Amino acid sequence: MIDEQAVRDSAKYLRNVRPIDPGEVADYVSGGAHPAVVRQTLREASYDLGLREREDGTFVPVDSDPVPDPEWGPEAFPEPYARALEDELVGEYGANWHVGDAGDELRAAIRRLKRDYYHENPVEYDRTAALGYAIYHLPDYYAVIGYVLADLIENGLLDRRLRVLDVGAGVGGPALGLHDVLPADAVVEYTAIEPSPAADVLETMLDETRPSFRSTIRRETAESFLGLESEKKKNARDRNGDEADRADTDQHANGDTYDLVLFGNVLSELADPVAVVTAALDVLADDGSIVALAPADRNTATGLREIERAVVGESAGDEDGADASPNRDVTVYSPTLRLWPDAEPDDRGWSFDVRPDLAVPPFQARLDEAADRGPTDEPGEFVNVDVQFADAILRTDGTRRVDVRADPERHLRMADSETHVTDRVDLLCVKLSHDLADGGNPLFKVSDGSETVDHYAVCTRETSLNDTLCTAGYGAVLSVENVLVLWNGDEEAYNLVVDDGTVVDLVAP
Repeated sequence: MIDEQAVRDSAKYLRNVRPIDPGEVADYVSGGAHPAVVRQTLREASYDLGLREREDGTFVPVDSDPVPDPEWGPEAFPEPYARALEDELVGEYGANWHVGDAGDELRAAIRRLKRDYYHENPVEYDRTAALGYAIYHLPDYYAVIGYVLADLIENGLLDRRLRVLDVGAGVGGPALGLHDVLPADAVVEYTAIEPSPAADVLETMLDETRPSFRSTIRRETAESFLGLESEKKKNARDRNGDEADRADTDQHANGDTYDLVLFGNVLSELADPVAVVTAALDVLADDGSIVALAPADRNTATGLREIERAVVGESAGDEDGADASPNRDVTVYSPTLRLWPDAEPDDRGWSFDVRPDLAVPPFQARLDEAADRGPTDEPGEFVNVDVQFADAILRTDGTRRVDVRADPERHLRMADSETHVTDRVDLLCVKLSHDLADGGNPLFKVSDGSETVDHYAVCTRETSLNDTLCTAGYGAVLSVENVLVLWNGDEEAYNLVVDDGTVVDLVAP
């Protein structure tokens, strides 16, 4: 048994002197130690010690600079990950996994998952469903997380030394995207919470990551890990004398905090997502971020906004002045910035981002091409390369992606739009959609964080003074001058008409 404390003490001393050679450290360990054992010990302690392993086998301090801009924009799902998934499929079903009974089972599983999501039914995962989910969702979930994390990276809020908790990690799309967003010299302690058979696929995918991306899979529910397990279940477990499970469940209370807590397309599957996200605040570092993702469809995207608003509202206290989380005030970092500090939005909240499609991965193409189709059936049922998503980043240190506030002396508060119908006004807003028009005038959802009804900016005449509305990216903060406020009774929403008398300026990209 190696004296791990002696290894740590030696590493702490040498890190300030020269690169740490495991062979040299072995000489300092009482009773001797093999350099390979020392190297493994240093790898396991790399996050705590703030060390990274170099190609020559020595260890040096992790760079203190934040993660650089990765210029994220994947065109395809990386080939090593695609091969790993196909190896899993071949291992389960054989070389012809995409045809015959195996292919039919996988296609049926994908159809069932899509149907359950659409109808908001509970989603059940067995081995086949987990593999079908991986085929259909690994590529787009891989791409999505990089685009969302770019919001943190641009402000230097993602460090090269990270402790990450991935709640409902699934088959690993967000984990792989996170891995590839980070530079090779990053040191990550990654913990996945995944109780379903998807954890087996996740384990395979994580085998493709760097040694410095140290991963642990906890096969338990989020409620169990975060201490929300019901008293009834706790009592039943105690009656069964299951001390090992109890110790495993309570491990999260060891004082560790996480720089990043991910909820990747899982909140809609939880019985009480607000309680889970609120509980996650207890394990979030003071300067950490909660990152939540959801599919772009109306149910899950609006559900994400409801959860976001509930968590922020609970942290601020209820109407009676009670404070649900007195030490953890929650701020929306992005994308739905609150531009009026004393207001909260109460509109429908259906907003989502759209990014370029990925190339069709070979495993999706094979499964789709082997499907039996009638003369009127269109191909592509089992291809999913759209990158469309809703997201929310929450923090507890008050940091926002852009520190911009509306000016009551200059700007209309969208909550007051009813009293300004047919007026021309000035306002500050966040662009929260791509072009929603179907061939008509460009139409974009906008928000200032005060609205109780949806607001849409519609460009009826584009000019050089207002074209920023169309060219600005998702999440951009815009100054809009001399815009016409109209009520759209058909959509039960306000239209902000941008014409040749309107000026739109970019306040923050």
